[in-house]
Amino acid sequence: MEDFARAVEDGLKLSKRLVLPGGVPPPRPPAGMERTMSSASASGPDPRLLPTAPMAYAVVTDPAAIDTPDVPSYQPYVYGHLDPPALIPLQMKEVDLAVDCALDAAHVTLRARWWLHCITRSRDCDVRLVVPLGEQEQGSILGAEVTVGRRSYNTQVIEVEETLENHAKIESGGLLKPHLFFLTISQVEGGADICATFRWSQKLLYDSGCFSVDIPFHFPYFVNPLPKVFMKREKVQLTANTGFSKEVFLQGTSHPLKEKSRQGDKLFFLHEAIVENWSSKVFNFSYSVYSGDLSGGVFVQPSILCDYDDRDSFCIFLLPGSGNRKVFRKAVVFVVDTSGSMQGKPLENVKHAVSTALSELVQGDYFNIITFNDELHSFSSCLEQVNDKAIASATDWMNANLVAEGGTDIMHPLSEAMALLSSVHDTLPQIYLITDGSVDDEHNICQTTKTEVTNRGSKSPRISTFGLGSYCNHYFLRMLASVGKGHYNAALETASIENQIVKWFRRASSTIVENISIDAMTHLDEFEVDSEYIPDLSANSPLCVSGKYRGKFPDTVKAKGYLADMKEVLIELKVQQLKEVTLDKVLVTQHIDLMTAKAWLSAAKQLERKVIKLSIQNGVPSEYTDMVLLQTNLDNTGTQKVKQKLKGQKGRDEQQIPLHGLKLGFGNN
Repeated sequence: MEDFARAVEDGLKLSKRLVLPGGVPPPRPPAGMERTMSSASASGPDPRLLPTAPMAYAVVTDPAAIDTPDVPSYQPYVYGHLDPPALIPLQMKEVDLAVDCALDAAHVTLRARWWLHCITRSRDCDVRLVVPLGEQEQGSILGAEVTVGRRSYNTQVIEVEETLENHAKIESGGLLKPHLFFLTISQVEGGADICATFRWSQKLLYDSGCFSVDIPFHFPYFVNPLPKVFMKREKVQLTANTGFSKEVFLQGTSHPLKEKSRQGDKLFFLHEAIVENWSSKVFNFSYSVYSGDLSGGVFVQPSILCDYDDRDSFCIFLLPGSGNRKVFRKAVVFVVDTSGSMQGKPLENVKHAVSTALSELVQGDYFNIITFNDELHSFSSCLEQVNDKAIASATDWMNANLVAEGGTDIMHPLSEAMALLSSVHDTLPQIYLITDGSVDDEHNICQTTKTEVTNRGSKSPRISTFGLGSYCNHYFLRMLASVGKGHYNAALETASIENQIVKWFRRASSTIVENISIDAMTHLDEFEVDSEYIPDLSANSPLCVSGKYRGKFPDTVKAKGYLADMKEVLIELKVQQLKEVTLDKVLVTQHIDLMTAKAWLSAAKQLERKVIKLSIQNGVPSEYTDMVLLQTNLDNTGTQKVKQKLKGQKGRDEQQIPLHGLKLGFGNN
């Protein structure tokens, strides 16, 4: 992203040539910022030039085209060609943010209008639209629409067409980096308006009974048009739909939202105003759902005619409550990849994260550390009791022995960890696998683990997996965690490794209810959860389990599990339909990921077809589908005239433009 920031820096320098309506220069940076940007340029581009909100940029290759669209500034003529192009941030005329929170997910819709204020009307240039998908919790793109003059564009998901990949331009759209989506619109005339709508989903954050969402909504000073020329209207609306609790309380908001309505378990908030400057901070909203103890609900949705599966859908949603339930004592084995590809910052960040995790273990817990590449090394020959001396020794051992070299062998260390935990009593055995590679025997590892879990029953080790970067097989790791009744997470960028590992460990290590089962089978003809097993309930996260069924749910069902003192607990769950929100909308990304992992393991074409149908039906890309851009040309009355898929070397006016980087793949093997 350094090249991107440098291109924006070049664009801001070029935009100083502009004289805007009224004869004034472009907006100046806040006091002190210009000085810090100048000093930063000596050591590299300022990271603050990276997008912290949805942005539009003019892609400028010819500096002679830079001028105000309506009133020439009569600047000296500039000769030359910019390679790579400069990116001039476009001024924004209006913005509308809508956030729908339901269960543990937020669906975000952002509409904005920019104008190409820096290119003279006699010229044109490409415009690049860039959208950060989430703040702390990263999101998944659900779709986009763009209108420019008589042209409109929208994304669509289609079945993979092998010929697309070879002819497409990477610059056309996709992901600039993980969770940074972009589209490039070609040949936009100077002075034109660009209206865009982006939709994405992201997980809600959860902490001590409080849900929160963070949306990138921090617009830099240089996208503010002159107040006397344009009236800036900002609109933010949010709905919170808990599904089952009427006791919902607003905890905090970054923007002046006002509660407009409250209908049972659904709340609606709104902020609409004429503003002097666009929002200069992340949008944050937090609310609590009162549940003094374990609680939740079962949500059902009948199948529709074109559904990918003719069975009805359900979702079991459990909240850990605020009753301070006792966390299980645990025996923990960290299994850490130290192959050559982990060299440098990745391994350093993993080391810091594991050190933090060790420091959060308590007396009564046990631990060990296994590192692996071509060989296997252990901190101890047995599980060690947690105490200050043992943790200090383990930290010293990691500093001395975590050296990146060699290849990757996962089966051997995983078997060793299981053997260490085979004699554990009165504690919950847990394995934490951290790797950045893929191996040849991944299918065998999953099948062997599945057999081991079946043989050991309720006391089998929980296997949680964490993938680093884009070269490991994330579907293997997701499947291994599903088979092992554990938790999966990933960090696709080095900078986020430490924070994401710590969050993953805290969630997986804070079990308060284990071996959960639902008594629905006695009432239904068929009942299947999407994951291999129902995971344990963590004190640090709600539990959301989806699946399919046939038959008719009773009005209530009971979830049964076991507490840390091994007492049985029963949780009564009301069965209902989630009002005004479809389960597919809330759970589609989770469905696709789990079904893709199952399709990978089983190599079942039938499952692949289900993923394809679900992906196309909901407009969410998958490993077996492509997201492409469609163009609609409008006539003078604004009605549709021509609709052509931008896929083309097939005809003179056709192009092939799929969007890139939206797939993880199945590892580098």
